[in-house]
Amino acid sequence: MLNRMSTAAQSPRSTPLHSVSVAGAVVRDDGRVLAIQRADNGNWELPGGVLEIQESPEAGACREVLEETGIEVSVERLTGVYKNMSRGIVALVFRCRPIGGSECASDESAAVSWLTPEQVTATMTEAYAVRLLDALSDDAPHVRIHDGRSVLNAA
Repeated sequence: MLNRMSTAAQSPRSTPLHSVSVAGAVVRDDGRVLAIQRADNGNWELPGGVLEIQESPEAGACREVLEETGIEVSVERLTGVYKNMSRGIVALVFRCRPIGGSECASDESAAVSWLTPEQVTATMTEAYAVRLLDALSDDAPHVRIHDGRSVLNAA
């Protein structure tokens, strides 16, 4: 048994690994939330991206929000962990508050807008709208799985 475990530990992985991303659910005092229209596919989502090796999840969320929107933020708390089952991406979403900067599009965002919760529901696919709506709730953090469009569990 020990030989088999040692061999398995030394052999290349046959199972794909997960990618970790971070996102900022930026909430203004008036309850509007920051969203971007992605430049690559036109979908509305919250700003975020791949966590870099050398950064903390909170720092990554702040960096991604600034890069994609021009808004500087401070992180308040973790509001959810979301796994895209079809792509193997685990996303950590943090509720943030704006502390500076001004909205501007980037290479990754065709548009930046402050949306009401009703606009979030109408504009985004369920898998991404739920991240912003979860950030508005007091019972976070939430753990959910999705297929890239729809939530697969509501627990």
